[in-house]
Amino acid sequence: MHTDADILTLCQWLSPSYPVGAFAYSHGLAAAIEEGTVTGPQDTEAWISDVLQHGSGLNDALFAVAAYNAQDIDELVGIDATSRAFCASSERLKETQLLGQAFATVTGDTWELDLKQFTYPVSVGHAARLQNLPVLLMTKMFLQAFASNLVACATRLVPLGQTDAQRLIRNLTPLCAHIADGAQQGGLDDVSSTAFLADVASMKHETQYSRIFRT
Repeated sequence: MHTDADILTLCQWLSPSYPVGAFAYSHGLAAAIEEGTVTGPQDTEAWISDVLQHGSGLNDALFAVAAYNAQDIDELVGIDATSRAFCASSERLKETQLLGQAFATVTGDTWELDLKQFTYPVSVGHAARLQNLPVLLMTKMFLQAFASNLVACATRLVPLGQTDAQRLIRNLTPLCAHIADGAQQGGLDDVSSTAFLADVASMKHETQYSRIFRT
């Protein structure tokens, strides 16, 4: 069971206003929009759904759960190393490192936690364990925040109307819950990535001429 305090703490951690700078990253989506692969609401939903199910969405959920269940610092370091290894580009690695560092700094200072400098999903999972927050709820909200951030990127660049954007988040929420449920029974052996277009887009973004996002 989770309490109101659990829900509100996770809402705070995963809110767009939490000072980790997630708004500055498009996860390669900006490159896909630039080259015309993503042009409207349906393309955006298909792109984000694929990333959630077959790319870093699923992987980050598995890393967050593994970090939550880790028994010691050595296990956390190993999970973090695997998380870094599955970043398909230098920008993706920088994204998860900088988000993780920012999250660890502000969360550690605010809640007086001793948080190490891990990648973002590992940092969130570890902090949730230290605060005894429910792991399933953490995973669901982590994934919805990830999807919402990508929708916000598309809102600015596709562009999407505000109503279309909210419909997309609504449509993606059951998928986030489904992936989170599956991640509870998964482990690092289940980590994989077949979202090849998203990986290639993140590589292309590194040399994109005009950019407003860091990835």
